[in-house]
Amino acid sequence: MDSQQRQHIDTVLDFTSRLGGTRAATALSQYDPVIRASWQRCIDAHGLDPTRMQEARILPWGELREHQERVEEFTQIARHGLSDLYRQVAGIGYVVLLTDGGGVTVDYLGDQQAAAQLRRAGLYLGSDWEESHAGTCAVGTALSTGSALTVHQTDHFDATHIPLTCTAAPIYDSGGQLNAILDISALVSPAPKASQQLALQLVKVYAYHIENAHFMRVHRHDWIVRLAGAPAFVDVNPDFLLALDTAGHIIGHNRRAQQMLEHELDLPPAGPRDASQVLGRSFQTIFDTRVEQLGHYLIALPAERRVLTLTRSGRALFAGAMPPVPRPKPSQGNSAPEPILIPAPLAALSGGDPVLTHQLQRAARLVDAPINLLIHGETGTGKEYFAKALHAASARHRRPFVAVNCAAIPETLIESELFGHLPGSFSGAGLKPKRGLIQEADGGTLFLDEIGDMPLGLQTRLLRVLAEHEVLAIGAAHPVPVDLHVISATHHALMEAVREGRFREDLYYRLNGALITLPPLRQRTDLDWLIDKFLGGRVQIEPAARALLVAHSWPGNLRELANVLEYARAVCGHDVIERSDLPDDFCDTDAPHRSDDTADLARAMTPQRAESSPHSNDLDHPQPDAMLLMQTLRAAGWNVSAVARRLGVSRMTVYRRMERLGIRSPNRKDTAERKR
Repeated sequence: MDSQQRQHIDTVLDFTSRLGGTRAATALSQYDPVIRASWQRCIDAHGLDPTRMQEARILPWGELREHQERVEEFTQIARHGLSDLYRQVAGIGYVVLLTDGGGVTVDYLGDQQAAAQLRRAGLYLGSDWEESHAGTCAVGTALSTGSALTVHQTDHFDATHIPLTCTAAPIYDSGGQLNAILDISALVSPAPKASQQLALQLVKVYAYHIENAHFMRVHRHDWIVRLAGAPAFVDVNPDFLLALDTAGHIIGHNRRAQQMLEHELDLPPAGPRDASQVLGRSFQTIFDTRVEQLGHYLIALPAERRVLTLTRSGRALFAGAMPPVPRPKPSQGNSAPEPILIPAPLAALSGGDPVLTHQLQRAARLVDAPINLLIHGETGTGKEYFAKALHAASARHRRPFVAVNCAAIPETLIESELFGHLPGSFSGAGLKPKRGLIQEADGGTLFLDEIGDMPLGLQTRLLRVLAEHEVLAIGAAHPVPVDLHVISATHHALMEAVREGRFREDLYYRLNGALITLPPLRQRTDLDWLIDKFLGGRVQIEPAARALLVAHSWPGNLRELANVLEYARAVCGHDVIERSDLPDDFCDTDAPHRSDDTADLARAMTPQRAESSPHSNDLDHPQPDAMLLMQTLRAAGWNVSAVARRLGVSRMTVYRRMERLGIRSPNRKDTAERKR
């Protein structure tokens, strides 16, 4: 205990024992009544001992997840506000905490380089700041008082927290109940409490915006009335929000509207845990307008002419009305299901391939689900890209993404790489401790590539990490808690490895919360889009070279495609890739059925050779150009228009070639169009 902590404890004891006399009165004059009242609660109501310094309380993962699930919809809405606020304060050392109504931090943004220090201070995900055990603090005291405040350095009851400055504002639900706390805190700050005035105003503004955003979401199917003291703000930043049912009764309000109407109706102010006395009251008895007239307050009318008057005080407010959003009708018969919104990082992986798009839609539902994911696909299908996109689309996107290739790390090193080690814990361990990759991923995503190649002994240790949410370094006596989302990937058939005893069955089911299967490149219908994406507009590609690429079987998948295009772009020497710019051994890597004269056939498919002399129609022994066109059509999902664009010819030219070569589309529409 240092001298500052000792002095602080003496000050708290003087205050609470009433024995300090003049010295105590002088020392306590710097504390405002809210802080002094909180100190008194800590002694009288909570039974806290100021001489006992408490470590920060961090909930175990399972308990934290229960808190997160209860407020999941709210945190998704609040996330944008948290991110925006963090961008403004991160550069000056603050972290952003969002707690639930019990003071548990359910979302957090902070500097990962200082994660260990922040965790020790309790400025971390899962920290519990309820006043009854943490003492006077911004979150706990805001929960107790229902008001925004700053608890700065020695304002804290517990001497452990006196280096911190914390500023918090409550967020209420539309029923008047305290729903959450928004907090920004820093490990160090200037001494004067006045230095936090801007922080206090900033937190209050963002708490207000988050509260209103949640209100608008919850009451989107009800009539919403927006009110402001000035016409310029009523449609963009209203002061007061009310939600009405079809009979015109108030069924929701933001905190400002509740306080305004409590004053208007001469009601006692409600506490943060009290039921709202405004709910259920008739709108038309409070304002000089009947519910049937709300249509006159739609945004089509100028704001200056949309005036409501409070009947009791005569106060005029500018108003705007929003009609209910119709509730979706339940699907009937064969009606199309509501489309799934795919987050941008995932959507960027597909150019419209239906199989991959289906997997993206499944993944979009799972990005923040509390389950581990297993990605299966051939080598080179982009499993790590997919995992990175899942991480970027998730609520963990600002936290670490740590990739581990289980097949690339030597078996003698993989244990220390994953779990870390203490100095001297084994031969060659070195003199400094090493954090393992699992601990480096704390708070974020751990991607285990080629999980099927993990040694059997390490599988047991990984299973414990997944089950207990903690990691034990080599040579350590006590495990360290970790918060991880684990994504694994493999090209192996893991169930076969389970049956053969090479992979633990219990670990398989831990990892396989959901299985995502990526299609091989030869089965994808968006190859044309992928080619253009890899080239990035830097060069063009002639139809003959494009036809060769489309017809290739791509045993190396996306990795092979990227290498081929990068080679061609480097050697083309101009702005157009020709077939001669493709690697010399490119055609040799194809399936056995590929003809030796593939290059001539691709050249025959350019517009200049489009109407060359007919070839045999014998499909039992197909001509090479028939095979090439057939593969191109299959790769495009028999989309003749897409094939025509790839080859730089008209759609009817493709139809004529198909007819000449005896190729029939399984698409009836194509058959009908060919006859026109």
